[in-house]
Amino acid sequence: MPRSKKGKRGSSKPGSLRQEVLQLQLSAKASLKGIKNGMKGESGASDDELTSDILSHCSSASESTSVLEEGTGGEQVDEQTAQEETEDKLKQCIDNLMDKSTKTRLAGLESLRQAFCSRVLYDFLTERRLTISDCLERSLKKGSVEEQAAAATLFTLLCIQLGCARALGLCCYVSTAEEGEDLIKSLALLESVFMSSYPNRDGTLPTPKPGSPGLHSAALQAWSLLVTLCPTSRLTVLLDLHLPKLQACLQSSDVNYRIAVGETIALLVELGRDIDEEFEVEDNEGLSQCLKSLATDGNKHRAKNDRRKQRSIFREVLHYIENEDFTEEKIRFGVESVYIDSWMRRRIYDAFKEILESGVRHHLQFNPLLRDIFGLGPPLILDATVKGNKISRFEKHLFNSAAFKARTKQRNKVRDKRADVM
Repeated sequence: MPRSKKGKRGSSKPGSLRQEVLQLQLSAKASLKGIKNGMKGESGASDDELTSDILSHCSSASESTSVLEEGTGGEQVDEQTAQEETEDKLKQCIDNLMDKSTKTRLAGLESLRQAFCSRVLYDFLTERRLTISDCLERSLKKGSVEEQAAAATLFTLLCIQLGCARALGLCCYVSTAEEGEDLIKSLALLESVFMSSYPNRDGTLPTPKPGSPGLHSAALQAWSLLVTLCPTSRLTVLLDLHLPKLQACLQSSDVNYRIAVGETIALLVELGRDIDEEFEVEDNEGLSQCLKSLATDGNKHRAKNDRRKQRSIFREVLHYIENEDFTEEKIRFGVESVYIDSWMRRRIYDAFKEILESGVRHHLQFNPLLRDIFGLGPPLILDATVKGNKISRFEKHLFNSAAFKARTKQRNKVRDKRADVM
């Protein structure tokens, strides 16, 4: 990708999206002179209100076009021209983050989300990271609930694009939690959210409040991702504290939370077995019985899709708990592949897939951060000859497994160094 050209954020050129918006704004202001005397008397609306409404409409119309469209009218454009047009549209979306209209800001956030998911924009974003960060921080502090959620998602994507992190959950993982104290604080904060679903003193589960299962699921999944970074000493404490409580949560009335709990249990058991090959859950027989029940659940009062999804997941969890059997998954991108062959690796991949959506394969191929996390090395530059020489499936599997184990071993060394800090 050609390196982006530096220039003032407010500059525009003929044919750009920004120029079109400016022309619409001028037209809107001119039209105000004709409607001000007639409409103001009838509706009582001020000039500012009318201007805001018209400009909001114009801005929203311009944003409905994807920021990734290249060229118009079917004309062929070279790569440089397409790059410049894309950057012009991205700049306009960044400008929209500072607009007074909530609708315009939301449209700008959504357009940038789509762009961040589908392309690696490191050079472009490096020059504007402070501006975007400031805009997102303002949205998080002062925006509506919808705007705050959109800004939080974009913040995570920005971290993935730039390879740095300041937020919680995935962002903490991306930063590799270099400070042990930050990791512990993040874990504790997430625990304070999902532990409210743990059983009461009498053993019964609390009645969930509306919307709380979704929040608990998200917090538990983010927590389980960060657990993969913990040193052995910390893991031992977490296993003793959470495994019995999580087992009770398998009886939750929410199917998605039950699934999140089941996957977390499998991950914790896997981590426990990495520490000690003889590791077993305290009530292993009771856990197996519960998992078997969920893996064969046929209650008609539950939706068919929910039953199918639950049975599939809990069959995998049960097979792993009883036989250490994991269903391997192969993710292809370009001429490469990543093998998901453990619960830890699945949790890491699912976390990035959830935020990057269909763009996860593109990032695995070109994003240095994700390639480092999955042990893929620098992005490959292949010519036609190399592309024609396919590596065998077994060779790819050995290479990917060795690379991932090497990265895990390196992290374990860092974990040991953090042990005293923890």
